Amino acid sequence: MSAPSRPSSQPRAVVAGDPPLRRRVTVRGVVQGVGFRPYLYGLATELALAGHVTNTPEGVVVEVEGTASAVARFCDRIAAQAPPLARVESVHHREMPPVGGTAFTILTSRTGGPARTLVSPDSATCADCLAELADRADRRYRHPFVNCTHCGPRFTIVTGVPYDRAQTTMAGFAMCSDCAREYADPADRRFHAQPVACPACGPRLRLLVPPSDALPGTDPVTEARALLSDGAVLAVKGLGGYHLACDATNEEAVARLRRRKARGDKPFAVMARRTADVEHLVRLSPEERELLEGGVRPVVLLRRRPDPVSAAGAPRPAESVAPGSPDLGVMLPYTPLHHLLLGLPGDPEGPRLLVMTSGNVSGEPIVTDDTEALERLAPLADAWLTHDRPIHVPCDDSVVRVCDGEPLVLRRSRGYAPLPVALPLPVRPALAVGGDLKNAFCLGAGRRAWLSAHIGDMDDLATQRAFEGAVAQLESITGVRPGTLVADRHPGYRSARWADRHAAARPVVRVQHHHAHIAAAMAEHGLDGTRPVIGVAFDGTGHGDDGAVWGGEFLLADYDGFSRFGHLAYVPLPGGDATVRRPYRMALAHLWAAGIDLTDDLACTAACPPDELRLLERQLELGLHCVPTSSMGRLFDAVSSLTGVCHRAGYEAQAAVELEGAALAAPTGDREAYAFDLRAPRHAREEGDAVRADPAPVLAAIVSDLRAGVGPALVAARFHRAVTGLVHRICVRARERHGLDTVALTGGVFANTLLSSACSAALCEDGFTVLRHRLVPPGDGGLALGQLMVAARTTPTD
Repeated sequence: MSAPSRPSSQPRAVVAGDPPLRRRVTVRGVVQGVGFRPYLYGLATELALAGHVTNTPEGVVVEVEGTASAVARFCDRIAAQAPPLARVESVHHREMPPVGGTAFTILTSRTGGPARTLVSPDSATCADCLAELADRADRRYRHPFVNCTHCGPRFTIVTGVPYDRAQTTMAGFAMCSDCAREYADPADRRFHAQPVACPACGPRLRLLVPPSDALPGTDPVTEARALLSDGAVLAVKGLGGYHLACDATNEEAVARLRRRKARGDKPFAVMARRTADVEHLVRLSPEERELLEGGVRPVVLLRRRPDPVSAAGAPRPAESVAPGSPDLGVMLPYTPLHHLLLGLPGDPEGPRLLVMTSGNVSGEPIVTDDTEALERLAPLADAWLTHDRPIHVPCDDSVVRVCDGEPLVLRRSRGYAPLPVALPLPVRPALAVGGDLKNAFCLGAGRRAWLSAHIGDMDDLATQRAFEGAVAQLESITGVRPGTLVADRHPGYRSARWADRHAAARPVVRVQHHHAHIAAAMAEHGLDGTRPVIGVAFDGTGHGDDGAVWGGEFLLADYDGFSRFGHLAYVPLPGGDATVRRPYRMALAHLWAAGIDLTDDLACTAACPPDELRLLERQLELGLHCVPTSSMGRLFDAVSSLTGVCHRAGYEAQAAVELEGAALAAPTGDREAYAFDLRAPRHAREEGDAVRADPAPVLAAIVSDLRAGVGPALVAARFHRAVTGLVHRICVRARERHGLDTVALTGGVFANTLLSSACSAALCEDGFTVLRHRLVPPGDGGLALGQLMVAARTTPTD
């Protein structure tokens, strides 16, 4: 076995009279920390080529010398046979003067210069490492930090580029002689695996149980499993932060965690040891299985079976894991520690389903620092399963679902960040700060956009500090130095205020919220903006150019601008946030605007306390603190309360999620749909006017159905079909008037796969091209990508 600094001495066969050729090749993409140099070393020695390879801030640089045919084969195979975690974006080469020699050498990494290489996301434990974890004869048997070049921590431990051990949080762990030998051997799968370690030299796991703290002489995992079995809540240090974990089948433990975390009714995700442990609970398509079992390991939202299959000994989560939700969020273990907690073959019985939720109080950023974890999580956890490998970059679990056979990313974080999104047009170096809910920002330069990991809601000071730290970190590893800042037009957004405070003489460009949503969909589908699209942007709230709260928008948009072709008719939003938290208020406001009496037989009226109802009616009559809104998200809230499905929202979009769940339970034979009234502009060419979709007939029909005894499920299904019909009708009008036939469906409402699928099917059947999000979230987690494209793309005159 040869060390990285020692050359390969395999002789190079040169045909007599065949002049040698030397070529310098620069490979860019995710090519560091993924086994790329040993891969090139093996390829060069196989082809009898001399030269060297090294990591640099701009990527992997290799020089090879040999016969022209061998050099050509080397260049052709670089991308085609790359290691599993590698992502080759470009391969550039140029000829160099031959220098002779018969050796191929791996050189020490070069530092300095702008960062142009890409850092790999964290990856789930590979099959080879899992086999070692369970092999009693292996020196890494039950080692909680086993990894190799094909798996393990990457983004969350990186402190700088190029990606070498000295620029990770493993820098403080000196390798033992065995690990150093593996690290130095190009034939070993741990060659230059920067987090490589073993029980002799790696991080140490500890279980802290107050008041005694560490338990000497005990196995931390065994004790942790026992605590979980007894109903305890554990703070478990993961890749990108702490989780709070408990036995998902223990009703008392789940309820205790929910109460401590101030979680309301928001669903928890569960971690299962294997797919077979949840197949009796959920419907599972091949695409969903692939997401669950692949290298990213996000939380996958899976449709619950209406009547779960009974299976002897199969685990069943407590009712309070995901109350009222049609979905169950499931993920499989992605670190060795997770596998140990859920039990290896032959281990004593323990919990087979664990609640795994971010280690924080709801609304705060995930905890990553060990000292902070002991302080901030003290009211939440009974014990801490922790270790001494620092987390440099906070990174929550990603959340994905499948819609019509394609992944729909709802939260883009661990496993995806910091991979860039390819852009259809170049952009100037810029920072787009996103929105205030589910914040993720975006750095862009050239034809790349780097979206941050999920940050969270910006109403918390700790989240704002996390935002600032994440900006600095992503700038450092991408080398992007933004000359422009981009923010939402909402005057009160904290993200926009942050941009103003940190502009430092740089321009701050404001972009309308729904225009950004549509631009994000265009960008991820590679549209260059030369032809506008019909953008259907449905969400809960976005600041409108007229000062109203928009959210049910039909915009004719490209990157340069938009015109408002249609929208939901305005209704009063009484009391702002109070109405968002209490959907019955939105239902009453919609009924009032529709001229429908607020009678006691309606569920939303009965849900409103009498004193509040009197004040609300007075408020609506006088227009006090009633901002007009065209929000589709608020209409979903209203219908959810009107049908008696959800009157109080303990988390964002709860009423809409539960309304979708009700619709899924409707009989399949019913095809009836309600219909919106479309009010056309007074003049076809009148500027500033738009088609207004009045929901009053829909609400009147719902009230009539409810009074006739029609159940909530049928009403919910008919309402979904009404919205589908509205989308189709207005898009047809836009096509007739403007000749456009591409529709972008965007905004948080389109996380509803029942609605998204129905709208897409109706439009495609009528000849439209439909753009739906796949790479970035349809909600505000993808907003920054659209902001970037609107404000920072270059033009031929730049």
